[in-house]
Amino acid sequence: MPANANGECKILQKGYNAKIVQIVDGDSLLLDNGDKVRLIGIQSPKLALGRNGFLDWPLANEAKSFLEEIALNKEVRLEFGGARKDRHGRVLAHLFILGEKEIWLQKAMVESGFARVYSFADNRFCLDKLLRAEAIARVERKNIWANDFYKIGFAEQPKKLLNKVDHYELVEGRVMDAKKISSRIYLNFGANWREDFTIVLEKHALRVFEKSGINILDYQDMLIRVRGWVENRDGPRIEVTHPEQIEVLAIK
Repeated sequence: MPANANGECKILQKGYNAKIVQIVDGDSLLLDNGDKVRLIGIQSPKLALGRNGFLDWPLANEAKSFLEEIALNKEVRLEFGGARKDRHGRVLAHLFILGEKEIWLQKAMVESGFARVYSFADNRFCLDKLLRAEAIARVERKNIWANDFYKIGFAEQPKKLLNKVDHYELVEGRVMDAKKISSRIYLNFGANWREDFTIVLEKHALRVFEKSGINILDYQDMLIRVRGWVENRDGPRIEVTHPEQIEVLAIK
């Protein structure tokens, strides 16, 4: 497989070159060939962009401005590692600014503290490097990591997590109980599954974990960090579809 010149992620498939002519927000942009691109693998603070009932997230304008500063009117190469378009018709790609020293836009946004790692089961490439960059930015409290809106939640505080329903969140806690019921696996973080935080994995997710050689029941008693969208279904919960959504922080 062809790799990007600086070797950041050698497994990606090389695509085409284009020029960035407009920045929509911190993870979306337009190319001179008319393609709208969603920077896969990250999520930057969102702008309302005219959507009814949607408010700008904190630091959304700053994230857009940062991406404009480093990428607007620059020549880039698109590289692919999974699904190439989303349901909105946007191109899903990793972008590299061309030059003597290439800049991987996804990593630059994460390193700056203007994006979190955000992945999908059908687009999971290069996440290890992005997760490492995110960890450093978080420790250094760069930009979003110094704002309470983006702070990590705790599984032992389910009532606070209910305030984050329909938000993309990072949540840490120790798995109290891991069990399979019918075709699902539940990771419970408290004694009362109707109120406490839970991670759920459906049948399709179990196949992805099995293919990766991971036994989800082994997460019992582990301290983990999970990322995903918070729902309210018998207490706060996050559905996990692929292994990269979970980071093991401690075995016991």
